[in-house]
Amino acid sequence: MSIEPLSWGRGSTPHDVGLRPQSSATPGQHWSAPARSAHLETVRTALTSENSLGAVITGGRGVGKSSLARAAVADLGPDVWSLQLRTGPAGASTPYGCLSFLLARLPQAYMGSPTAILRGITSLIRSDAAGRPCVITLDTSSSIDDMSAGVLLNVLLTGTARIIAVAPGISDLPADFHWLLTDRRLTEVRLSNLNELQTRQVLLSLLGHRVSAALVDTYHRMVGGNPLLLKALVTEQQLSGNLVLSDSVWTLRDKVVLDGAASLDDIVRSRWSRETPETREVIEMLSCARRVELSRLTAIYSAVVVADMEDGGLLEIDDSDHRWVSLREKYIGDVVRTWLSIARRRELRAVLLGGKEPDPVAMTVEELMAFAAWTHECEAELSPALALAAAEAAVQLFDPKFALTYADMLKRTDPQWVPAQRHKAAAYLQLDMPVQALAALDDISRPELDALDDVEEYARVVAAKARVMMRLPEQAGKVPGLLDEARKRLAPAGKEAAWPEPAAAALNQVTLSGFEYRAFMGDYAGLIPALEAAADPASNPDAGYRMHSAIILMTALALTGREMDALGLMRQLGGQISDASNVVGLRERYSREAYLVLLMAGQWRRCIDLLGTQSVEEPYRLPYGSAAAELATGIAYVYSGRGAAALEPLMSATAQLELQPVQSALRFAYSATALAHAQTGNAAQARKFLAKLQRTPGTTGFVTESLISFCALVAGRWLNDPDAAANLKQSARRNMEAGLYTMAGIELLAATVNGSDADFKLLEEIAAHRQGPLAEVSRLIALGTRTKDAKALLAGGELAATLELDAVEARCMALAVDFARQDGDSIAARTAQARLDILAATVTNLPIVPSSGSPLLTSRERQIARLAGRGASNRDIALEMGVSVRTVEGHLYQVFTKLGVTSRGDLTGLV
Repeated sequence: MSIEPLSWGRGSTPHDVGLRPQSSATPGQHWSAPARSAHLETVRTALTSENSLGAVITGGRGVGKSSLARAAVADLGPDVWSLQLRTGPAGASTPYGCLSFLLARLPQAYMGSPTAILRGITSLIRSDAAGRPCVITLDTSSSIDDMSAGVLLNVLLTGTARIIAVAPGISDLPADFHWLLTDRRLTEVRLSNLNELQTRQVLLSLLGHRVSAALVDTYHRMVGGNPLLLKALVTEQQLSGNLVLSDSVWTLRDKVVLDGAASLDDIVRSRWSRETPETREVIEMLSCARRVELSRLTAIYSAVVVADMEDGGLLEIDDSDHRWVSLREKYIGDVVRTWLSIARRRELRAVLLGGKEPDPVAMTVEELMAFAAWTHECEAELSPALALAAAEAAVQLFDPKFALTYADMLKRTDPQWVPAQRHKAAAYLQLDMPVQALAALDDISRPELDALDDVEEYARVVAAKARVMMRLPEQAGKVPGLLDEARKRLAPAGKEAAWPEPAAAALNQVTLSGFEYRAFMGDYAGLIPALEAAADPASNPDAGYRMHSAIILMTALALTGREMDALGLMRQLGGQISDASNVVGLRERYSREAYLVLLMAGQWRRCIDLLGTQSVEEPYRLPYGSAAAELATGIAYVYSGRGAAALEPLMSATAQLELQPVQSALRFAYSATALAHAQTGNAAQARKFLAKLQRTPGTTGFVTESLISFCALVAGRWLNDPDAAANLKQSARRNMEAGLYTMAGIELLAATVNGSDADFKLLEEIAAHRQGPLAEVSRLIALGTRTKDAKALLAGGELAATLELDAVEARCMALAVDFARQDGDSIAARTAQARLDILAATVTNLPIVPSSGSPLLTSRERQIARLAGRGASNRDIALEMGVSVRTVEGHLYQVFTKLGVTSRGDLTGLV
């Protein structure tokens, strides 16, 4: 314990004798403050309120109690004297234990009685404070002796000092403090672990740059929101090189591995030492298995032990039928697992399995992944059937590196080797490595392929090879020949077979590959009749083939101008997906194509809802899927014209994808990020990402390539590139000729911010071939701009507002302002100007500025206009805002002039 001036982060030590000059905070010691701003304000209020004696900060270990106390004292400024007290190991057994340093400084005359000691310590504190307010920080890691409690109570009640007491709980405080809490002289501030938003704030404070959503989610899940553990984890990950700064965004290079994490290891060992041998064995088991069914766990260990661990917060049990048990704090399992030898891991695995290998058919993909990971860590061999199932599960969960690991476990002599090569190719495609994917499939020799007794597996290999070849420009033209050859082989048996016979199912698989190829090449309009026939339940009982075809049909309808038909089919399929859960990859394909359908229909907000929060059973695997989800979120925002909102997810996705490319997502990220920067007026950054796009090669399907090109060209248009609008118009005409009216309409709408009458007539013509509100917005913009009809543009703007397409709405309103004023329609001009003024908050860089030169309202003008519209007088407004009446009058004159109104009543509803 020591007496010292106010300082941040310097704990007291027994050797700190004497007084120190004021010192400033060390960088990095305020790292958790942003997440505790509300708690900090509560403590500050408790320390400064007239009738308050201070605050008590309670909470579990590592939640940041002491950090909050230091921050609160530091926040009071340099004119406050800080006294830091800490209970010693002896706790309540030593009289005046936490005040021993002060006791040693008392003259002998004060040592005669407890009352004299009380008065002496109180006087000493007053003397050291030298007239300044004093705040005592009391860290009660163990109980306080009665003598110390009495002195502290006297110090508080005499007004000598106020206190911040830090304790695990109220019960750890002296009884007198309970009375002060009951009497509301002390305020309890209860800290719990951070939520995900607070974890993000802490990481931003710690690291000083943007942080990816995947990083926040992974770290939050690992440490359960514990600030102490979070800081230790960040330190360990930086030292290991797994936490990296990629283009001004912190993200993960690979999976989080805690082997050798010294600080976390020390924390876990401290807790481990307090547990019983039975509890330790359960922790070891769950560290390896990740999760175990409750019935199996209680069959191996005592139900009492499991119940006690759940009550103590060590375990959590989910609500599923299996009642899965796992460690509540995942980092404990990660650290404990590194302590276990291979022999111990195998021993625990043998105990859990009881000599019986699980059936992969009965396991979910998450169970397969957990079991495979455990077996791999034990350096034990997976059976060929389990290795194949694990590889397929890893592909489904978008974990390509694990998929490659498990696929490589199979030998060429294993019956499962051919399908393993297929999964290997799928994993390479996820890693954007089509050449390696094709090599994996080419490794299957023609005799091996011909010798396959399973014709469905043959068809799946052909389909996998077709998908890979599409991604290689020099191979894409060979896909039709590959599929024709497969049809010829399957035709003799397939013609006479009916589903579910293997030959019929195999022919359906090859036919579906043909649909995928034509969609990849952009032949959606010509594909619709065949897709409608394939998706007809009356003529096709093969549910997988039928639903995959219907999903492609959904996209084809959305692109060819039948947006509302596509949305109807999307709803219909959404209700059937759960009934076809056995069809591999169906749900993922549906989600991907449904996102595109919603985007084409202008319903970007539903795109974000569709993405939702992804549930991941093992939160520490490399989040390839997270980068894709953040990219999709950013694209939806940039599509709506909200570039500022789009930048956060787009920059995060780009950082992750630069470290680990996923298919052609990196090119999409570059183009969308360029557009977001252009929308916010940051030309330098927009050009930087356009240059990155130009330097990044890649081949992808027609739709994705069209959207990449669209984002890049619209970014160029925002940057006043003279060729961008012309290229958009050319693309729109090509898509119109191909029957892709939706794509053509969206491109032409973007290209005609400053279009000609011929452009607007074409936009009207295209809109006539389309369905839905976005098509009507395009028609109204074309009609209103061509005929200078402000009312048509107002109607288009209102419809765009229902879709929350801010940039499109701003375009409508800017034109409406000009045309209404030219026609002398002051009401329409006023309405459009007011709406444009509101849009300025979300559309940083307006696509069109009214040529009449009428500026938007300033924030001060908007504030005054709101008050005036509610009936406040000029004097009331002046008092409210702290300005003169003459200033209010001047601002109102500007408001009336800009909005074209003549009375306060006209302001209602406009601002």
